Amino acid sequence: MPRTKIFVLDTSVLLFDHNSILSFENNDVAIPITVLEELDKFKVGSDTKNYEAREVIRFIDKISTGNQLNKWIKLPGTNRGKFKILLSEYHQDGTSQAIFGSPKNDHKILDATLKLAQETKGRKVILVSKDINLRVKAKALGITAQDFETGKVKDVNSIKKGMHTIENVDSNIIRELYTKGEITNLEILGDALVNNGYYILKNGKTSALAYYNPFKQVIEKVEKQIAFGIKPKNAEQAFALHAILHPDIKLVTLQGVAGTGKTLLALAGALEQHKQFNQIMLARPIVPLSNKDLGYLPGDALEKINPYMQPLFDNMKFIKNQFRETERKYKLLQEMEDEGKIIITPLAYIRGRSFANMFFIIDESQNLTPHEVKTIITRAGEGTKLVFTGDVKQIDTPYLDEESNGLTYLIDRLRGQELFTNVILEKGERSELANLANELL
Repeated sequence: MPRTKIFVLDTSVLLFDHNSILSFENNDVAIPITVLEELDKFKVGSDTKNYEAREVIRFIDKISTGNQLNKWIKLPGTNRGKFKILLSEYHQDGTSQAIFGSPKNDHKILDATLKLAQETKGRKVILVSKDINLRVKAKALGITAQDFETGKVKDVNSIKKGMHTIENVDSNIIRELYTKGEITNLEILGDALVNNGYYILKNGKTSALAYYNPFKQVIEKVEKQIAFGIKPKNAEQAFALHAILHPDIKLVTLQGVAGTGKTLLALAGALEQHKQFNQIMLARPIVPLSNKDLGYLPGDALEKINPYMQPLFDNMKFIKNQFRETERKYKLLQEMEDEGKIIITPLAYIRGRSFANMFFIIDESQNLTPHEVKTIITRAGEGTKLVFTGDVKQIDTPYLDEESNGLTYLIDRLRGQELFTNVILEKGERSELANLANELL
């Protein structure tokens, strides 16, 4: 039988998924003592990484009952390997601290991995990290290193499939869709048939926007609706607004580059349905610029977060500017803001809450982990609708990528479900200049 491998996990993996220690089948898992020191720094706070740090520490404490962690102990469950905390490091020429010239925690983790490889010759030792630079440093030292693969979406291209264009549809079928509003001939969609799918049916210059309703099992005509003064400018936006306004679709993801109208359409659709929900909430994760903590910004807590919330305030202001101050809808928006019926907040401020009868928009959701997305959705109560917006090519969080972020994970896992739909917005509508930048820069 081939000998099992030993995986050495760094802090970024444990903060990404507190169950990561149990993700390596019958192979052994080790963590350097330096990782425990770093977890100790993260254990206090209300952010997701603080929760993950606390859970990891609790888990290690639980499995260590009656055992010494500087020796290999059996991990719980069947067909699992052993676990150990690495105490010693190399301190000689040729080690990372000597080569890189500084006793950084990353270098201590590398040296602990080198020492383990030296002590366990004949077994493959692999460093697992979400930190790309640490993996590069490890490979420079001859250490096998890889990303944490659990939860990654293997086929990213599958989440980029939006609306389908069906060519050469019988003109009589398109005419029937226009006159009756729906058709039962599902064969025209072929392999493109998917729950809550959106389609452009074409026959030469004749075309129709369509939607497959899985609840009625019919193809329905999609009209270009107006929501609180906002009118779709293209077919993609018409599909997005249709999904936002559809009462049976409880979870919507909107993908698209800057300027495609994701957040604006979500907010306009929410406002159009304000009578159906007790509250409309817009939230986004805060990713500080240059990886600096919010503490470096001047002012109190509210003043510190306002710059990060400004894009949401801008969308709100844009919708208000569709009406004169004397108009009923303008006054209604002002009243909803004053009474707390519309709330714009950082995502961290809503942790621990349950959402009942709420329209919840989560902006920039590509900066969330799969665990954070799951936490949000599992807190949705009766009458709640969720809209996640984002662009998987615009990730600002250092340990996430196009394959492992929460938005990608969500679309991959829920694609085809009756309560879910994904709409991709590709055409920018902000300005000709913005479109030019998206295409050529």
